[in-house]
Amino acid sequence: MIKYLGSKRVLVPLLLRVVRAMRSVRTVVDLFAGTSRVGHALKRAGYRVLANDHNAYAHRLAACYVQADRDDVLAAATEHLAALDRLPGAPGPFTATYCEAARYLHPKNGARVDAIRSAIADAGLPFELESVLLVALMEAADRVDSTTGVQMAYLKQWAPRALEDLRLRVPDVLPPAKRGKGEAHCLDAVLAAEQLHGDLLYVDPPYNQHSYLGNYHVWESLVRWDHLDVYGKAKKRVDCKERTSDFNSRVRILPALRSVLERSSARTIVVSFNDEGYVSRAQIEEVLGSLWGGRANVATLAIDHPRYVGARIGIHNGRGEKVGTVGRLRNVEHLFVASRSDVHARLRAAGLLPVEAAVANDGLAQS
Repeated sequence: MIKYLGSKRVLVPLLLRVVRAMRSVRTVVDLFAGTSRVGHALKRAGYRVLANDHNAYAHRLAACYVQADRDDVLAAATEHLAALDRLPGAPGPFTATYCEAARYLHPKNGARVDAIRSAIADAGLPFELESVLLVALMEAADRVDSTTGVQMAYLKQWAPRALEDLRLRVPDVLPPAKRGKGEAHCLDAVLAAEQLHGDLLYVDPPYNQHSYLGNYHVWESLVRWDHLDVYGKAKKRVDCKERTSDFNSRVRILPALRSVLERSSARTIVVSFNDEGYVSRAQIEEVLGSLWGGRANVATLAIDHPRYVGARIGIHNGRGEKVGTVGRLRNVEHLFVASRSDVHARLRAAGLLPVEAAVANDGLAQS
């Protein structure tokens, strides 16, 4: 899967244990799906997943990893990707914008993106199959990009991987989940909370001023293929200025979170949020505790892990020279679990209270 700020790779094993502890869960609603790493893991574990994200690139990731089933798309995807991988480069708008005016990919790979993406657009394929091909292209471009993992800026010198050739691979599309076919949605979070019904709601919202659209605008342009005007050195899409979220506002994030949670019909709600965000642990626990007429049972778990790679690289000036270091290299991800049932008894029976000292070489503790 693509490199992603806020990826839940480290948190997934704990989250799966929490979901399994809530024994009646069959359908999980993932409200802010991102790369669909969580939805993919839940589908692999047999759960029906309803994945949602308002960004187009995330919608296609969910269509590939949550909605599409292997038997339906694998043969056709393998055939199409083999043909697409043989296409020669044909420089176009993507190359001009993101490889020449900016330096996210080397121009030779940008030309391949232009050729492959145009061929996908011309093929008129069914949604699920097209999504698998788009995800394969996005992931191929991600493997040869020249960034620190976000697209707010690009490296001044080409990263060694950027000089390698772009190659397509078939994504890890899963067989059908035991508990039912997944779905991919592209809705505002409030609408999704009202319209998507499951036994458990998983909420992993943005936590500060940096929007995922701004951080991954190149993938949005690659998927939408709309060739919007861009601005600034980062060559962001102009709609980055318009498609804003209350979850990126210090003032509006808490009311937005409350609004989403109160609209869900799920009997169990799990929220992940880290200690660098605009909302404190106490505030989230208060919001969750007020659900269902104040009768919610709330437990909080925490996992300590390194910050994203850009933070570990440090602070650099316009000439690429390191001029400082960030204040912290690790953060704590909180996993809040609220339920109408005795969540503490369920988590204790699953061995999660008290929580073990370590998981996947990262500190994990009851918090």
